[in-house]
Amino acid sequence: MTNHQSTNNILMIRPVSFGFNEQTAGSNAFQNRDADQQAVQDKALTEFNGFVKTLKENGVNVTVVDDTPQPHTPDSIFPNNWVSFHADGQVFLYPMQAENRRLERREDLISKLEDHFKINHVIDLSRFEDETKFLEGTGSMVLDRENKIAYACLSPRTDKDVLNLFCKQVDYQAISFDAVDEHGKAIYHTNVLMCIGSGFTVICSDSIPNPHEKIEVLESLRSTQKEIIEISFEQMNRFAGNMLEVKNKTDETLIVMSKNAYDALHEDQKSALQKYGKLVYADINTIETNGGGSARCMMAEVHLPAASDH
Repeated sequence: MTNHQSTNNILMIRPVSFGFNEQTAGSNAFQNRDADQQAVQDKALTEFNGFVKTLKENGVNVTVVDDTPQPHTPDSIFPNNWVSFHADGQVFLYPMQAENRRLERREDLISKLEDHFKINHVIDLSRFEDETKFLEGTGSMVLDRENKIAYACLSPRTDKDVLNLFCKQVDYQAISFDAVDEHGKAIYHTNVLMCIGSGFTVICSDSIPNPHEKIEVLESLRSTQKEIIEISFEQMNRFAGNMLEVKNKTDETLIVMSKNAYDALHEDQKSALQKYGKLVYADINTIETNGGGSARCMMAEVHLPAASDH
């Protein structure tokens, strides 16, 4: 079984009551509240549908599942935090810090995927919530699937014990480190400061204050032949680290990000990225502002084998 870095199958959750989440705001400095939260849901829905349309127009297989009005899950638009799907047919469910985010875990959604994909095993790590230990999926971890490395910045939402357990179960190497924003506040998720593609990485290495940890991360990236594309704090704050490499139906590589992230990049950074894929972006400003997450957070990659593969 080959682990490919990217897939052309993406799962996305259409929001019904998206909005500013009080329960996550304490650890997510990227969240900002818009005054009219009903308008926020309406705008977010428009942005979501536009993003899905952009992906489909570029040939990506997108499975869209509607969120449910009850229970109230204002962050359900970011499914990559509670679930991950792997090429060996394993599905992981993750322990979430915010109580209202735990309600996002849906068995029906996993069952729906079984119509098209083969699921061998569901591994539920959510029991760690009882110990107040969290690991929020591919938000907490940026996975180099080809080289079996999980990069993770430790934070209130990313616990080293759970990280190490996940890595043991999938036979990955864990590279963990501390990361802070320009104000010295812990960065809540690794996927806002770095992204890994087949041949490149985008990273705000200035956010790693410990010189030894910074060297370890950069040396690991270099040893796996990744071209390192550095971004600044300002670019990170505009979600330029929150990209995802995906494939389309003709196996073309796409590098997906928000319009905000695209506009933040300099021409030389765009040129460096374009060697590895077509840059695709969508305007999701309302989602970014109120949710504190961006394009990568909205896409759960489905690496599962097709149901017909035996």
